[in-house]
Amino acid sequence: MKIWHTKSGYTVSCIIRGRSNVFLVTGNGKNILIDTSPAYRWKKLKKILDNLRIKKIDYLILTHTHFDHAANASKIKNIYGVTVIVNRLEAEYLKKGENTMVDGTVFITRFLTKKLGPAILVKLNFKPCEPDLLVDQKFKLQVFGINGYILHTPGHSPGSQSVIIDDEIAITGDAMFGVIPGSVFPPYAENVDEMIMSWGKLLKTNCYLFLPSHGTPNSRKLVQMNFDKRKGSLS
Repeated sequence: MKIWHTKSGYTVSCIIRGRSNVFLVTGNGKNILIDTSPAYRWKKLKKILDNLRIKKIDYLILTHTHFDHAANASKIKNIYGVTVIVNRLEAEYLKKGENTMVDGTVFITRFLTKKLGPAILVKLNFKPCEPDLLVDQKFKLQVFGINGYILHTPGHSPGSQSVIIDDEIAITGDAMFGVIPGSVFPPYAENVDEMIMSWGKLLKTNCYLFLPSHGTPNSRKLVQMNFDKRKGSLS
């Protein structure tokens, strides 16, 4: 398990790594879970939470509502009594357990989404979950006693959002990836221009570390390099 600490005492732990990262933020007496992984990883997620002796999760923040991030939201809510937080633009998808289509951004993923997307889309739906709090462009977590905020970072999906902790660590969902060395560019996105602009929004924070939902952490230098490389292509 990879763990990071902020200067004021918050702990950010990557409790599930690999296919879809899941993060647990602890501090000021609060437990915040960010994303839930795909449905088939539920047993592993529950075992890890049990091993960590987590009896209560105060908030579940979904970076977006695709199956590999939100599929276990209903179970988490039922067991831990969490407040489920999602961007307003994707609340209906969560309520219906509906996984939406995302376009490919490179040749192979464009081919896959075009040829196979419609056939497999229905298989990726998940158990619906009723959200408790809908947020928009920016939501300050200080109202819950947490030094951080949720920032709307669309592009991968309309309601994609990132969680900023202590203005030091950003948990970015699929706004960026950490899979290909030297690149943060995701293989799927509904709007590439919006995604690149979201990198710019994230760079306006003071965060030095950007934790994506897929792959390994990205440094500020790497994100800046990718933004500088691609911002000229914005239409």
